[in-house]
Amino acid sequence: MNSAFIFDMDGVIIDSEPIHFDVDIKTLDYFGVKTTEQELERFVGMTNPEMLGIFRQEHNLVHTIQEMIEYQLNLKMNILNNLEIEPIVGIRELIAQLKQRNIPMAVASSSPRIFIEGVLGKFGLSHFFKTVVSGEEVPKGKPAPDIYLETAKQLGVDPPNCVVLEDSRNGVIAAKKAGMMCIGYLNPNSGNQNLDQADITVHSYDEIKLGEIF
Repeated sequence: MNSAFIFDMDGVIIDSEPIHFDVDIKTLDYFGVKTTEQELERFVGMTNPEMLGIFRQEHNLVHTIQEMIEYQLNLKMNILNNLEIEPIVGIRELIAQLKQRNIPMAVASSSPRIFIEGVLGKFGLSHFFKTVVSGEEVPKGKPAPDIYLETAKQLGVDPPNCVVLEDSRNGVIAAKKAGMMCIGYLNPNSGNQNLDQADITVHSYDEIKLGEIF
């Protein structure tokens, strides 16, 4: 059977949700909106344009979404470039096991492509992935299934034969809407995420038994 494994990135490959929370709070504060990490938890897994669009509408902001994204992305890239950080524990081993089984891998992340490529390049992981898709490159971001359906298309694998690794409620919903098996990673740094719709949930990557999945 032709199978594939698709990774979300934020909170799955890199423990970046705390970075996103911090940057989003600073960005919104700069544009006149006070918010908290708890309020931002509902947006985990969504694209930046969608999240900022909601805040812009709710608070009648005069600045454009593009202006807000540029400010936000500059902050994130500066932090990423100067941050001493390693991938989430166990991710390199999981990737190595998938490679050993000749299972093609991809990344499907709601982050902008420049941030995705920055993270994968920083960790030296880019060459492991057959394709990378940003949620900003499809019509609708998570929890819509668009990003996972597009990733499966680029991999040349039918959606039911794809396995997704996700840490957010929106991401799990997207994977299941796409008809894929979903492993929910319970990352405490990703906020209060309901992963009940995932087929299985794990607290660490050594709990993932590829022999039972493929």
